Amino acid sequence: MKKSLRERLGKEWLFFDGGTGSILQEKGLQPGELPETWNLIRPEAIADLHKEYLNAGCHIFNTNTFGANRLKFPDNIDDIVSAAVRLAKKARHEVSRDADAYVALDIGPTGKLLEPMGDLPFEEAVDIFAEIVRIGAREGADLVLIETMNDSYEAKAAVLAAKENCDLPVLLTCVFDEKGKMLTGGTPESIVATMEGLGVDGIGTNCSLGPAEMIPVVKRLVAAASVPVLVNPNAGLPEVVDGRTEYNVKADEFAQIMTQIASLGANAVGGCCGTTPEYIKKTVAAVRPLPFTRPTAKHKSVISSFCRTVSIGGNAVPVIIGERINPTGKKRFKQALIDRDIDYIAEQGLEQESAGAHVLDVNVGSPETDEVELIQEVIGKLQTILPLPLQIDTSDTTAMEKALRMYNGKALINSVNGKGEIMKAVFPLVKKYGGVVVGLALDERGIPETADGRVAVAKKIYDTAAAYGIAKENVIIDPLCMTVSSDAGSALVTLEAVRRIHDELSGNTILGVSNISFGLPARELITSSFFTMALQNGLSAAIINPNNAAMMQAYRAFCALTNQDVNFNNFIAAYQDYVPVNRRIEETINAYKLKVLSALDIDPGELKAVPSTKLPAKAGAGKTATGGGGKDIETKPEKTTKLMDAIERGMPNPAAEATKNALLTRSALDIINKDLVPALDIVGKGFEKGTLFLPQLLMAAEAAKAAFAVVKEAMKDTPQETKGKVILATVKGDIHDIGKNIVKVLLENYGYKVIDLGRDVSPDVIVETALKEDVRLVGLSALMTTTVVNMEETIKLLRQNKPDCKIVVGGAVMTQQYADTIGSDCYGKDAMSTVRYADELVAAGQLN
Repeated sequence: MKKSLRERLGKEWLFFDGGTGSILQEKGLQPGELPETWNLIRPEAIADLHKEYLNAGCHIFNTNTFGANRLKFPDNIDDIVSAAVRLAKKARHEVSRDADAYVALDIGPTGKLLEPMGDLPFEEAVDIFAEIVRIGAREGADLVLIETMNDSYEAKAAVLAAKENCDLPVLLTCVFDEKGKMLTGGTPESIVATMEGLGVDGIGTNCSLGPAEMIPVVKRLVAAASVPVLVNPNAGLPEVVDGRTEYNVKADEFAQIMTQIASLGANAVGGCCGTTPEYIKKTVAAVRPLPFTRPTAKHKSVISSFCRTVSIGGNAVPVIIGERINPTGKKRFKQALIDRDIDYIAEQGLEQESAGAHVLDVNVGSPETDEVELIQEVIGKLQTILPLPLQIDTSDTTAMEKALRMYNGKALINSVNGKGEIMKAVFPLVKKYGGVVVGLALDERGIPETADGRVAVAKKIYDTAAAYGIAKENVIIDPLCMTVSSDAGSALVTLEAVRRIHDELSGNTILGVSNISFGLPARELITSSFFTMALQNGLSAAIINPNNAAMMQAYRAFCALTNQDVNFNNFIAAYQDYVPVNRRIEETINAYKLKVLSALDIDPGELKAVPSTKLPAKAGAGKTATGGGGKDIETKPEKTTKLMDAIERGMPNPAAEATKNALLTRSALDIINKDLVPALDIVGKGFEKGTLFLPQLLMAAEAAKAAFAVVKEAMKDTPQETKGKVILATVKGDIHDIGKNIVKVLLENYGYKVIDLGRDVSPDVIVETALKEDVRLVGLSALMTTTVVNMEETIKLLRQNKPDCKIVVGGAVMTQQYADTIGSDCYGKDAMSTVRYADELVAAGQLN
């Protein structure tokens, strides 16, 4: 009887197939021709390809559907996918591998960026993928393989579509660069946290890099993942030899490096672009004799954003959760909710990040508002401008599900409690969407008065969560912090419960610390002391106001004293210029005295000596260090304006308002040169150094765009100038325009006029446009190996017909060597490098 894939995955060596497009080119696939059409017009070639890989020894082989979706095939997507699955099943039967090989429904990216960075709504992306899944499952695919994902948000849409529309195993492989980053900033750790939360059966990496370059990424995946790790590299880097695209790692070398990858703990291996049945055959022969290492459950409490993970408990430092995005006791915030002032809410998040928060609590529940709509809007905004994970804080399960569904990461969920009806409502959402859920130590009988009672409720929550398939590490207990002004012994009960959950249950705990001091004067004295005591008793996470100096002082001092702050880096960064409060007050008084003496025209030297009035510099100014929240603090110019700050933070409305105010006293040109361009440069450099990520880069560009719109209106009677014209196009046969669209946004914000020819653009159209518009810079993009030949053809035509035109190329399959080989002038490794090249041409007088 045939074993299911789930029975074998992670328990024995399994092997994937290799590349498709490059082999089909050798079989006659023409430049620009869509490989998926061969399912209908050249079915024998597709079947032969499957047979070759099956005979090479692979277990998991992909349907020819990588680019098959309704965006590319609006009229015959069902025919394309159905034929692909049937051909794979037929090929498997003909080589007698029915009991030993599995048909993978191959799903690649749509080629579009999701909102708000792009124009594809999240739910539409889910629906596009769901259509493919339903067809593939109907036709008898054995699993869903979601591959070559370079955006964690799109990957989530695809995984949700698969999980909601079939019960097949779901595998995911993502594209990482040599720094271990996805296009939109995801890391091996963040993608593992998110996708394990969603319930994928295996996770890994494919494409973009050769096997040797993938080794650092594989190490990180194996260290983070509890599910099997999958690795499918390219055959090295592409290069052109005698007019043909070849890869620089041959089969023997590939197989040898794959043994290293297998020994690191990978559980299933194969190949991607440039690999052939020969590569797979030699890899199988080399890897199969090696000892097999089963994946191990890591049992870590981890939450994530699109690009950052935060560990809770264990050996991790205590986690600070910012509490300011919450209407409780905040009139201004309540009004912002009523007015839908999302910018004000976002500012609260940005301030808490700067103050050192690791996570942001998001609570927008108010009787005057629609919480279901508002929580989605707020989370959508926060997750595009901030790298911090979010805590979804709501008692409305409809709002909770909407938020969890569209959240780009693995959230902290606040909350559930020991009441049966609440657990029944919340735990299925935690299981489906992933997350670490806060369990309040109360049940139908109320809040237990003793630590024994709260520990008992904690056990009840753990046990019920386990019945829903939710591991203990994905539950964090809130022993509840009651105000001491109404019950003087409540702090001791809470502290004992924290200690016992930590020591006896090996559990993680969280507290809303400020509750302890309600009704008392000098609240921060009580709250900060209690905070330190709770940390000493094993508290894992605290919901506090990170803008409160006393609370952060207590936290940083505790971490320093308990050896959780390596080399005191965070403490020193925060307090290296610390001035005691009494001295600060004295200096302020003396400064005031000097002002009075000056007003009276009295020489201070004639009076008793006055201490120096020089006020201390801002902590950390002019330096780059690790702040109290454990995040990088980027050095910035001493003088920044509100407009620059709004652009750097990615806030379009405040940027527009700041521009209007600036125009009251300054010229438009001065604002452009001294605010807009410098702010974009700061963001661009942060992106290039890896301290900022693509969503933040694009939001900064949107903020700059809003500011430019105001400036443009003010200059409507002034002749407008641009730095120059640039043509951008995704080459013929390729519909993936993510990279092109990113470059377009940045070029426009740097003052260039962009002629966007779109996707699937023939060489003739590009050349004709360059001639007609007299354009001297053309940017070409391609994602797939099969379409790079059209890039080369376009370059040849441009050289023949418009020799003064410079050409920059980019895309996932591109390298510097490959770009040089096909005759380009510049390799656009990322969006900012294209902007930099355009600026160089302007400086050299080569761009019109």
